[in-house]
Amino acid sequence: MKNFDTSIWRFGANFYPSNAINQLEMWQEETFSPELIDRELGFAEKIGMNTMRVYLHDLVFETDKEGFFRRIDEYLAISARHGIGTMFTIFDDCWKSDFSPGRQPDPVPFTHNSGWVQSPGNRAADDLSERPRLENYVKSLLERFKHDERIILWDLYNEPGNGTAGEHFADDNRLRGNLSLPLLKDVFKWAREISPDQPLTAAPWLFTEEFYELNRFMFENSDVVTYHAYCKPDRFIERLNQVKYIADGRPVICSEYVARSAGCTLTECLPILRENNVGAINWGLVSGKTQTIYPWASLVGKVPEGVPFHDIFNPDGSLLMPEEQATFDKLKG
Repeated sequence: MKNFDTSIWRFGANFYPSNAINQLEMWQEETFSPELIDRELGFAEKIGMNTMRVYLHDLVFETDKEGFFRRIDEYLAISARHGIGTMFTIFDDCWKSDFSPGRQPDPVPFTHNSGWVQSPGNRAADDLSERPRLENYVKSLLERFKHDERIILWDLYNEPGNGTAGEHFADDNRLRGNLSLPLLKDVFKWAREISPDQPLTAAPWLFTEEFYELNRFMFENSDVVTYHAYCKPDRFIERLNQVKYIADGRPVICSEYVARSAGCTLTECLPILRENNVGAINWGLVSGKTQTIYPWASLVGKVPEGVPFHDIFNPDGSLLMPEEQATFDKLKG
């Protein structure tokens, strides 16, 4: 196993500061917010979190390569001061396929992830003339940070085969499916050619027959096996056991979970992951512009109102669900 400390149980969240509606707003120079990042990672440190999954974006690299790399370095310095390792996510098939650098849109009121954007986007993913640009991005990024011990894992592609719905209950006709397989294969090939010290992964997320080929490739080519599970506890345990069996001794991390009002609660599912020594990375840290405290569109009117869907903290550092403090205390103990 490449430099991955299996003695550390990985516990954390998918992180973007609360003033960022998407990856572009997090990383562009005009809206990069190191003071807020420091404050919010401090919230995470206090409950024992030691890992953040953080999304990057190819357009920030294209418009400001050296500035992007400096800001990544600054982020890593902040996270390291809080004892937090980072798993960077490079590509992403979820949510908006139309986007551009510069000022990002304001949130749509009461709407889950109204401004999150894909990378590189459906059109770029399907346009072979874009491959040299994407290859240069991936290889330049990995070459620059391939020996950085603050990075624990490269997550090469978030939810390949997803689409503009960006949610696990979307109709199949809104999903890309195997259209994403060529770029998935390419990004693994490019990463292997650079051969970073850190291990590589990509997470299966939809376990249906249509995704068999995508999932098989991800399972077979990941050094650390990651997966997503927004399930009620009984199905959550089934999925965990299935993935551990497939991993065949490799480390396992659940890199997305918690959908409280849909039955995937932190108080029930986090202890399951800890007991099985499976890393736990829930979606969202601090409630903010992504508005992921609200449910996916397909669940509006079908799940209880007033229960935070994702996220752990309010912007002032108080818990969205104060009763979860007992779970954190038990894990720390």
